[in-house]
Amino acid sequence: MTEIDTRSHVTEIDALLEEHRSFPPPPEFAARAIVTSTDVYASAADPQAYWASEARRLDWMRPWHQVLEWNAPHVKWFLGGHLNVSANCVDRHANGLRRDKAAFIWEGEPGDTRTLTYAELHREVCKCANVLKSLGIGKGDRVAIYLPLIPEAAIAMLACTRIGAIHSVVFGGFSPDSLRDRINDATARLLITADGGYRRGNVVPLKTNADKAVEETPSIEHVLVVRRHGADGDSPITCDMRDGRDSWWHDRMATASAECAPEAMDAEDVLFIL
Repeated sequence: MTEIDTRSHVTEIDALLEEHRSFPPPPEFAARAIVTSTDVYASAADPQAYWASEARRLDWMRPWHQVLEWNAPHVKWFLGGHLNVSANCVDRHANGLRRDKAAFIWEGEPGDTRTLTYAELHREVCKCANVLKSLGIGKGDRVAIYLPLIPEAAIAMLACTRIGAIHSVVFGGFSPDSLRDRINDATARLLITADGGYRRGNVVPLKTNADKAVEETPSIEHVLVVRRHGADGDSPITCDMRDGRDSWWHDRMATASAECAPEAMDAEDVLFIL
């Protein structure tokens, strides 16, 4: 085996980070541009000042003491700052003038619809966050989300960010093996799935797929199941619910508190959680 000189590779990587060329657009293309002001390049003159100004538009629990620490190729932003993704996506609107405005306008493949205001979304996210806590999920824990395209998917993600849990979103069209591998890679403790989901006119048996996957995922302690089919309680999909492990989303949400304070997260960790 040939020995690799890592020092030369570092030099090559550093060289790739340097770019001084410019590529002006053709005049006829520029003439049709909607934005013609060079103010859009303000960040280039003083990047730290520009991004600090942009970051102040967010709600911070604790301000940062340093905008940027750059030790190529490693970067840290907003050192010392604390904030919460859920609070910035939901609370700042639910507590303001947008409280009764629609946060989600959703239509499912069969034509069913739902609308959630920011106030309603805040309530659902807080309740879901408390459900996660009741299942033993806390800051730093991993949660796998294997759901169809329904509002509960976004609610679950926001609930994870609210308590500092790390969510791994797995596409609902993936196979049990693909789900298994992603759960094991993350060592997720909780799986959130649904009885099924609609895709191109077909019904995907998500819970059945999930059951196959968790046969080989020793880290999973609980499976939370959203009822996508049959709002009246009658689902055309048969779900095997294992005692002590599986529970219905609607049952847990029915008794959960609608108050949950957001966890203060280090700004560097927020990017990792997302």
